[in-house]
Amino acid sequence: MTQKDSKKKTSKKTAAKTAAPDFEKSLAELEALVERMEQGDQTLEQSLKDFERGVALTRSCQQALKTAEQKVEQLLQQNGQEELVPFEPDDQ
Repeated sequence: MTQKDSKKKTSKKTAAKTAAPDFEKSLAELEALVERMEQGDQTLEQSLKDFERGVALTRSCQQALKTAEQKVEQLLQQNGQEELVPFEPDDQ
């Protein structure tokens, strides 16, 4: 294994470890933005800035979820289970 290959594996591991905390942090920030905007105490300019930030956070969260879904699909394929089963929460 070359040094370049080793760096690629390390960066993938680091990215995987930081993806979940980044998602959680982005989601928390998005929730705070929505709450602040719903109060209606901001100027139009600040509301637009928050809205723009919210759109960016939403896209980031959607990408993180898409990446996680792809990882799950890959793991299932590696284990010979190629059909995804819809998730049903226990509290129904």
